[in-house]
Amino acid sequence: MTRTSGRGSVTRTYWAAGSAVGLALLFAVGATVATAGGTDSAPASSRTPGLYSADAGFARDMAVHHQQAVEMSFIVRDRTKDEPVRTLAYDIASTQANQRGMMLGWLDMWGLPKTVADEPPMSWMGSGGGGDHGAGHAMGGVVTKPGALMPGMATKEELVQLGSAEGRDAEVLYLRLMTDHHKGGVGMAQGCATQCVNPAERALAQGMVEAQQAELQLMADMLKQRGADPLAAG
Repeated sequence: MTRTSGRGSVTRTYWAAGSAVGLALLFAVGATVATAGGTDSAPASSRTPGLYSADAGFARDMAVHHQQAVEMSFIVRDRTKDEPVRTLAYDIASTQANQRGMMLGWLDMWGLPKTVADEPPMSWMGSGGGGDHGAGHAMGGVVTKPGALMPGMATKEELVQLGSAEGRDAEVLYLRLMTDHHKGGVGMAQGCATQCVNPAERALAQGMVEAQQAELQLMADMLKQRGADPLAAG
């Protein structure tokens, strides 16, 4: 599906994301059937991931990452009347809420907890991401800001700032914060596409990469239309 914004001729394409999610669902059904049939006969890729595996770690971390994107999108929806921004926010909120539900559903299916007390964020990537986040952990050019949990995530202060802004100020701040958020999310999804074993999760992660890269270009165009650059406001 494609959609054209009300400002200029910016076009969004959703074929890649939709195809990837559909493929992920098909893989998920197959994996569930294979696992139910007995782990001895199931291929390794369909067996239950371990507690600290990339599959489980990505599902837990990305569920948290997605939840903030949904929160920011609902905030800006009420802070502007600009239809293109409200449409973008709705699309991001609905897509990431659905993907978050899939990842939490996999954790339930695998019998794994949604949080692990002794597992630092990003440790599944083997990059030391669970170390000193206050020092600013970098991934794909995105730094974990002091006070933020993972790469690209906004701080509590930035969320308060977004909730206090109105009109164009809210639009620009949202687009800047979501640009960083997507860049961090793309880096995480690329990590799962490389490291995760479950084919359903790899397919979903690849779909996230493609869809969020397309949205990054859209947001850059929208910021340009508003006379702003994509630099984070924090």
